[in-house]
Amino acid sequence: MSDPRPVAWLLTGLPGSGKTTFATALARGAVVRLSVDDRMTALHGRIGKDHAASDHLALQAPVIEDVRRQFAALLGEGRSVVLDHGLGTRAVRDDYKGLVTECGGRWRLVHFQVAHDELLRRLAKRNGEPEHGVISRETLAWIAEHSEAPVGEGEEPPVLPGSA
Repeated sequence: MSDPRPVAWLLTGLPGSGKTTFATALARGAVVRLSVDDRMTALHGRIGKDHAASDHLALQAPVIEDVRRQFAALLGEGRSVVLDHGLGTRAVRDDYKGLVTECGGRWRLVHFQVAHDELLRRLAKRNGEPEHGVISRETLAWIAEHSEAPVGEGEEPPVLPGSA
């Protein structure tokens, strides 16, 4: 018998590592995709184009809280959710795991690892697309410096259900 609890897909990885591609694929099924970046773009425009990278964290904080409330509400309704956001530190990941459990769900932590040169290549391509903001080398370096890769947290590689 399968576990009837809703699944919360928690994603961790640097910008350009494939989180959004994975989350979008999950959302083609019965999983609701919640994206902090999409909400930020809708409210404040694109980073590096419509608002300065230096303003991003301050603008992002209330958006994260709003997405978190929606995340909890959906889980509480029994809906499976993918959180399309980096969850860069163990403390943040542990906090979300606790929230998932409190809301009656079960979590899956998916870790996206991509070589630095490949991240730069992907970001260079994405930075040139009008619908995306700009993530500079300096911004990527700052994010990487302030992120912790999960080790022993129940992390798994990015394999879509039914594809393995």
